[in-house]
Amino acid sequence: MLRVAYLSSYSPRQCGIATFTADLSKSIDNLKVIEPSAIMAINDPGSSYNYGKEVVWQIDEDEIASYEKAADYINSSDLNLVNVQHEFGLFGGTWGEYLLTFLEKLNKPIVTTMHTTLFPDAKIFQTSESADAHNRVVNGIARASSAIVVMTNMAAHILHEYYGINKDEINVIPHGTPSFPFVPSTPAKKELGLEGRTVLSTFGLLSQDKGIQHAIKALPEIVKEHPDLLYLIIGVTHPQVRMGEGEKYRKRLMRLVNRLSLKENVRFHNRFLSKDELIKYLQATDVYICPYIKKEQLSSGTVTYALGAGKPIISTPFYYAEELLAEDRGILCKFSSPKSISDGIRQLLDNPQKKAHIEKLAYEHGQSMTWPRVASKYADLFKELTQ
Repeated sequence: MLRVAYLSSYSPRQCGIATFTADLSKSIDNLKVIEPSAIMAINDPGSSYNYGKEVVWQIDEDEIASYEKAADYINSSDLNLVNVQHEFGLFGGTWGEYLLTFLEKLNKPIVTTMHTTLFPDAKIFQTSESADAHNRVVNGIARASSAIVVMTNMAAHILHEYYGINKDEINVIPHGTPSFPFVPSTPAKKELGLEGRTVLSTFGLLSQDKGIQHAIKALPEIVKEHPDLLYLIIGVTHPQVRMGEGEKYRKRLMRLVNRLSLKENVRFHNRFLSKDELIKYLQATDVYICPYIKKEQLSSGTVTYALGAGKPIISTPFYYAEELLAEDRGILCKFSSPKSISDGIRQLLDNPQKKAHIEKLAYEHGQSMTWPRVASKYADLFKELTQ
């Protein structure tokens, strides 16, 4: 039977890709159509983790020899295929170029899941040299991979139109979500001690790119009309951000809350939630807020989970949100605009029928993205490439 290795960060590392890989690999294992997963875990510099037995090899992010040894291990093993979970910040070298050393040495089929896909001339590139280095990495991944998986049609369009990757090699498989029951928020609120509150929430690892300051600035006028409102900001600071600047961003947000007299209406949960805790807090949520500030983002696990739970989402129009929330499945607000966020909150809280309509559409769409369905699509692709 087919045996697959997943090259990725992995739980318990606090990282969105690690959580994604754990969810995906375990969901594929549950199908019982291929052998149990083998994880090749990427460790960030200076870190080590207490991994489960499914982790068969560890790679030090910044040591190029570590990638070569990992490729040798796979080549000499009974593993049939490697699924690379790719994010540029996950691998060592300029734009994660150490990954290419691993891919070029490998003699097994490779499926690369690309979590971020940038236009070749994106504003994020500060110099032409940086853009060229990024583009070399993308082209190197494409050459080495038997197939590429992306999560949106926009990402597939970018890879084909701007990097010349063959359409037949690109597969659109959505980000997965747990199979949530469609339930009212009241029981979960009672369990979490949030009775009588109108709950807004934002989940995820904190960094300035999340734009949470704009959501906080949107609240004072709304609180006058809905004094029971409570905005939950749930998640620890991103580990790489914390290494570079500590808790500077979180402290800035807390000062903003104090300055706007919102201490009774904003609550920080400085914890990395387990999946069960995340599900419970999502079920208690009345409106999910996603105020990201970068247009280029092409995936978001927390937005996917909120949609899967049937929650009305107010989001800035980054590429992933534009596609996921199309056809009235959510409300798009302007970038860096507290007023636009507050207008969106009003639309939902002052119009229960509209809120219920969006919840229904969101939940129905989320059913096509549950982890068992996503896992089945990956398993079919793996089997196709190895047959």
